[in-house]
Amino acid sequence: MAELLLEILSEEIPARMQARAAEDLKRLVTGGLKEAGLEFDSARVFATPRRLALVVDGLPTKTPDISEERRGPRADAPDRAVEGFLRGNGITRDQAEIRETGKGSFYFAVIEKKGAKSVDLLPEILAEAIDALPWPKSMRWAGRSERWVRPIHGLLCLLGGRKVSLARGEIESGNKTAGHRFLAPKPFAVKGFDDYAAKLRDAKVILDAAERREIILKDAAKLADEAGLRLKDDPGLADEVAGLVEWPVTYMGGIDDEFMDLPPEVLTTSMRSHQKYFALETKTGALAANFIVVANTKTSDKGKAVVAGNERVLRARLADAKFYWDQDRKASLASRAPALKDVTFHARLGSLDDKIDRVQALASEMAAYVPGADKDKVRSAARLAKADLTTGMVYEFPELQGIMGRYYALGDGEDPAVADAIREHYSPLGPSDDCPAAPVSIAVALADKLDTLVGFWAIDEKPTGSKDPYALRRAALGVIRLVLENGLRLPLAEAIRASMNAYAHSAAVPESIVDDLLDFFADRLKVHLREEGTRHDLISAVFALGGEDDLVRLIARVSALGGFLETDDGANLLTAYKRAANILRIEEKNDGVSYEGTPDTGLFTESREIRLFEKLAAAEAQIAPNLAEERFDQAMNEFAALRRPVDDFFDHVTVNCDDPALRVNRLRLLSRIRATMNRVADFSQIEGGER
Repeated sequence: MAELLLEILSEEIPARMQARAAEDLKRLVTGGLKEAGLEFDSARVFATPRRLALVVDGLPTKTPDISEERRGPRADAPDRAVEGFLRGNGITRDQAEIRETGKGSFYFAVIEKKGAKSVDLLPEILAEAIDALPWPKSMRWAGRSERWVRPIHGLLCLLGGRKVSLARGEIESGNKTAGHRFLAPKPFAVKGFDDYAAKLRDAKVILDAAERREIILKDAAKLADEAGLRLKDDPGLADEVAGLVEWPVTYMGGIDDEFMDLPPEVLTTSMRSHQKYFALETKTGALAANFIVVANTKTSDKGKAVVAGNERVLRARLADAKFYWDQDRKASLASRAPALKDVTFHARLGSLDDKIDRVQALASEMAAYVPGADKDKVRSAARLAKADLTTGMVYEFPELQGIMGRYYALGDGEDPAVADAIREHYSPLGPSDDCPAAPVSIAVALADKLDTLVGFWAIDEKPTGSKDPYALRRAALGVIRLVLENGLRLPLAEAIRASMNAYAHSAAVPESIVDDLLDFFADRLKVHLREEGTRHDLISAVFALGGEDDLVRLIARVSALGGFLETDDGANLLTAYKRAANILRIEEKNDGVSYEGTPDTGLFTESREIRLFEKLAAAEAQIAPNLAEERFDQAMNEFAALRRPVDDFFDHVTVNCDDPALRVNRLRLLSRIRATMNRVADFSQIEGGER
C-alpha cells in the first residue's frame, strides 16, 4: 500500500471557494480511483489561499488481476455466431472452452486481465479531476487553453514518495513545492505528506484551515483581553479570514473618536465587509474603538506599519460612512418614499412604490390576525419599510437596509414600534435568523413576504429544482415561522386572496394560485418540521384532508396524531386501518363499485359486527365536537376504544363470505372504519402499519 500526495499551487484562490473546491477535488479523485479499481483506506483534503492538497492513504501500487468468464453460443451453433463471439472477446477457437451446463453445451471465454500499475493510471485520473473542478468562475491566462480559477504555478504529485508524471499546460509535476510567498518563497522537496506538512509549517504555511481559524481566534481573543476588551463573535468572518492567510498574525488597531457616534452596525459593516477586521466590545457589550486585523506576515517593527496602514484605510472608509450618515439625515425618511417609484421591483410587477402600496394594504388586513397590532402603526411602518433603499448609506452598504431605516425613523420622531418594524420586516432571512415577535413587525413582515410570493406566482416565476433566484422558498419559510412562532391563527388561503386583491388593479391573478401556493407552503412546512424532527408523513396525512390552512391548528393535529401513534393502541389501530383499506381497495377495484355508506344493522349476524358498529358510532359522536373545539388529543383518544373491537372483528369475522349481501354489508363496515379515522387524518398517508 502507498500514499498519494497531490498539491496544486496557484495564485490566490478566493476564500469563499476554497472549502468547496477541496471537497470537489476529493470527490473527483476518489471517484476516479474507485472507477479504476483502486481501493484505498482514507482521503483528506486541505486548502490555503495558494494551494489545494489531497492525501490518499492505503492506495495499492496496482489494480488486482481479474479473471472474467463470458458465456457464448451453443457448441452446435452456426460457425458465424461462434466466430463473432471469439472475435468479440479477442480469442481463438483453441482458447475457448466448451462446457456442459444444465441447458446444454456452450462456448466459454476466460479473459485474464492483468492489473495495471497505479502510477500509470494516476496521471489521467488526476488530470481529469483537476480539469473538472466546478469553479463558480474560472479564467484563462497567458497563451494556455486550459481554464482554472487562478493561474497554476506548480504541481506536486507523489505515490509512495516517488514522483508521478502529471502535466497541465506548461506545468509539469515534481516533488517540490514552495512555502509562504514572502516569508519562505524558496522551493523545497518533500518525501510524503508528513514531511510535506512539517516543511510547510517551517516555511510559514499552516496547511489546515481549521487550525488557522483557531489560531486567529485565540490570538485575537488574547489581544482583546490584554486591552480589557472582548472579541465580537463572528464565525463567518473567522472562516473567511482563515482562507485569506497562510500564516496568520493578529494585530490591534484603533478607531478615531470622531467616528464613534456612527451606528455600531455601520462601524462593524465597514470593518467587516470591506476590510475583514474583527470588531471588539467592551465588557458591557458596547462597541469598542478598536479592531483586530489579521495579517499574512510578520514584520520587523512588530506590526506598527501594518496597523498604521489599516487604520488609514479604515479612516477613509468611515469618513465616507460619516458623510452618508450626515447627508441622509438632512431629509426625513418619509420624504424619500416617493423616490421608490424610480426603483424597479420586477419588470412585470412594477416599482418598489407599487409593492409598498400593496404591502401597506395587505399589512393593514394582516393586523387583524396579529394580537396587539395597531393598524395605524402598521400602515406607517409598511409605507416607510423600503424608503432607506434610496439613502446614500444603504447604496454604499446594501446589507444595512432596514437597519438604517430604523435609525432614520427614530431620528425623525417615528414611533419605536414603527422604526423596529422597518428593521425587522425582512426577517427571518434564514433558519438561524431571529423571528420578529413585535406585533407591528409581524404584520409588515407577513405582508411583504406574501406579496412577493403571490406576485411571482402570478407571473409564473416559481422555483424550479435547485433554482430559486427570487428566494421564494425562504419567503415561504419566513411566513411559516412568523405564524408558528407567534401562534397566529391566520388562514393562509384568505391571506393569499387578500394579497391577490392588491394586485387586481394591475393584473389578473388566477384563482388557481391559491391551491398552488398552499401546496408550496405544505412542502416548505414539511422541510421545516423534518429539520425539527417531525415526521413528514404525519404532515401529509393532515394536509391530505384538504381545507386546512391554519398552520397552528395543523401542527396541533400533527402533534396529537404523532403522540397517538406512539402508543400501542395507535400502532395497532394503524395496522388495522391499513388492513381494512387494503381489502376495500382490492374489492372495490374488482367489483367496480364504492362501498362507502352506512351498513345495514339488520344484516349483522355476528356479535363482533354489532359491537364494532356501536363503537364506531360512539367514537364519531365524540370526535366531531372534539375536532370543532380543537381538542385533538381527546379526539385521538376516542380511537383507543376502537382497537379491541376492530381486532376482534378481523380475528373472528370473514369479510369475503359466501353470502353476497353479508359481504357487501361487511365491506361497508370496513369503509366506516376508514371514514371514521380519516376524519382526523388520512391514515393512508402514514408510513408503517402494513403486515
